[in-house]
Amino acid sequence: MTRIAVMGLGEAGRLYARGLAEAGADVTGYDPHVDVTGAGVAQYDRLQDCVDGADVVLSLVGARASVTAARDAAAGMTGHAVLADLNAAAPDTKHRVARAVQESGVGMADVAVLAPVPRAGHRTPLLASGEGAEAFAARMRPFGVPVDVAPGGVGDAARLKLLRAIFMKGLAAVTIEALEAGRALGAEDWLRGQIASELGSGGDALVERFVTGTRRHAERRAQEVGDALEMLAEAGAHDDVTRATHAWLRRILVEGD
Repeated sequence: MTRIAVMGLGEAGRLYARGLAEAGADVTGYDPHVDVTGAGVAQYDRLQDCVDGADVVLSLVGARASVTAARDAAAGMTGHAVLADLNAAAPDTKHRVARAVQESGVGMADVAVLAPVPRAGHRTPLLASGEGAEAFAARMRPFGVPVDVAPGGVGDAARLKLLRAIFMKGLAAVTIEALEAGRALGAEDWLRGQIASELGSGGDALVERFVTGTRRHAERRAQEVGDALEMLAEAGAHDDVTRATHAWLRRILVEGD
């Protein structure tokens, strides 16, 4: 049986742990701040116990903690295991994660999560790159996890996700701006219907996800768009709309609900 260890049992980590357990994987979990016992997940108080014997270790600890968590986990992993970094982070951070596990001989997969995890749980589409990407995909697909492998090394999946974020976060920002203008001018409901119809099937639900999801996850999304701005600057590409998106996210953080 494939053993999958999950580091970080926040919203996404819990959904992956429970979904993979229900799909038949042997799942272990580690998070000193969250308790998921009783959900088919063997949760441990020590990270080393959690990753011991794991075939795949999923890192969902957040970008800021990802390098340290990877180094600590790799120390207890065997050579055949793959550390998959699913954190939303810039390519440079993914490179630092790879260097942190390199000495242990553990394979590393840079994994981009391409949709909100609450929508589909462990069946959320993933894009993986790096030397551990093929092994990661082969071990996760039998449990219903859709994984595409991108050509290139660590950082390439993260780079592609940032490109996608330029569009998706920008679309969310302009939707929120338009709806706020519609509210001010007494036409919010009419405008919401217009936007939803242009987005096609499922448009109403997508507009709602733009509004509620952007506000709920504004801090993480602001960081992601900030990383996208750095990438655009390095590429010498225009960034006018992306800067406006970043400004909207920062405004949401300041204003709160």
